Amino acid sequence: MVLQFVSVLPSAFKGEKMSDGEQIVRVQGADLRGNKKIAVALTKIKGVGYNLAKNIVQVSDINENKKVSELSENEIKKLEDIISDPGNYGIPSYMLNRQKDYESGENLHITGSELQVLLRDNLNRLKKIRSYRGIRHEKGLTVRGQKTKSSFRHGGPALKKKQSKK
Repeated sequence: MVLQFVSVLPSAFKGEKMSDGEQIVRVQGADLRGNKKIAVALTKIKGVGYNLAKNIVQVSDINENKKVSELSENEIKKLEDIISDPGNYGIPSYMLNRQKDYESGENLHITGSELQVLLRDNLNRLKKIRSYRGIRHEKGLTVRGQKTKSSFRHGGPALKKKQSKK
């Protein structure tokens, strides 16, 4: 996993000044706005929800009311370390998004673009082995047991249009 760390930068990386002198911090490949509280800003990272973000802030011993622009480089580095491996910092396994990984059997937490790749690979695996879930995903139907007699009437599976002969 590649961690990108850039200290506090002027807004939008283009040297533009925002109206209130706002700063942007880059953590785990996501740009966090400096005027937000830490827990709210961490939710902008793909794979980190609000409850996990609050746990990360509590574990890191950083004041909850601090804004992102007020963080030191050491605090930002600590947040990145906790996000990359929350299990080592005492965050319970039920808060992780990859429990009992299919390949390794470990409890992992995946963030960013790696999460998107992993989800796509999981769906492709289900389709390849022709499981019930994989077939339902292929057809664009509901996967989790919902009744479909009267629900989900709009926006169903993509149907091929008949080609008109000219």
